[in-house]
Amino acid sequence: MKIDCKHVWDHISDYIDGDVEPMLRAEIDRHLEHCEICSAVMDSTRNVVVLMADERIFEIPRGYSERLHERLQEVLNEPRV
Repeated sequence: MKIDCKHVWDHISDYIDGDVEPMLRAEIDRHLEHCEICSAVMDSTRNVVVLMADERIFEIPRGYSERLHERLQEVLNEPRV
């Protein structure tokens, strides 16, 4: 089984939660070893999870979620070199 960035991003939440099959986890781990973009996305996502679990409350800027989703979709649609 060979995975690409889209597969990693599709499973990122389950990966962080430890809810992926061992074979898929191993493939994601291999992918993260050589893909700087996915490694950065993984680290950033983990950071967001940690921040959201923090008891302190903070406001996310209006429109941030939409801009984030638009940007992620742009990146997913870009051809990989």
